[in-house]
Amino acid sequence: MAADGGATNPAGPRPEAVPAPVLNIANVLTVSRLALVPVFVIALFWEGGHDPLWRWLATAVFVLASVTDRVDGDLARKRGLVTDFGKLADPIADKALTGAALISLSLLGDLGWWATGIILGRELGITALRFWVIRHGVIPASRGGKVKTLLQAVAIGLYLIPVGGWLDLVRFAVLLAAVLATVYTGADYVARALRMRAVARSGAGAA
Repeated sequence: MAADGGATNPAGPRPEAVPAPVLNIANVLTVSRLALVPVFVIALFWEGGHDPLWRWLATAVFVLASVTDRVDGDLARKRGLVTDFGKLADPIADKALTGAALISLSLLGDLGWWATGIILGRELGITALRFWVIRHGVIPASRGGKVKTLLQAVAIGLYLIPVGGWLDLVRFAVLLAAVLATVYTGADYVARALRMRAVARSGAGAA
């Protein structure tokens, strides 16, 4: 019997968890997504940006890069491959891909700058807010944030596809939904950040 009355552990003390190596499949996928950004941009602007073949190729690259975003996160969580590098590189890769796609489509005249400005303004603002409250804690991603990311990816994919006609209405509807989700989740994140900061400051004052 142990001194505190509890049974001893015959197996001995549990070994400390071994940190995940930086070089793992999840991080490789994250870096590959970042590397695909210039490939996507080159394919999109090749032949003037409106050649159907190259638009389809650019769409394929964008879809491939977007899929790695979902896969690397799932792998990191399920296999215990979460690293500090991954936490930093993953959002950078996401914003680089989304930003490159939005700006490129606006430069080509296919997407209004108003949508690009709202989405990128929100992403940059939330990134700055994260650094502002990081010493008080990390605000986890919400379900709305995941829906926002999905809507943005679908909207961009639809605008990349070199098909017009009936699809114009569909792509605009998805874009509008993505913009609304972007604004809503941004406001929600600001509210949660302010609450976290207020709680932290009140706790420090009480101490």
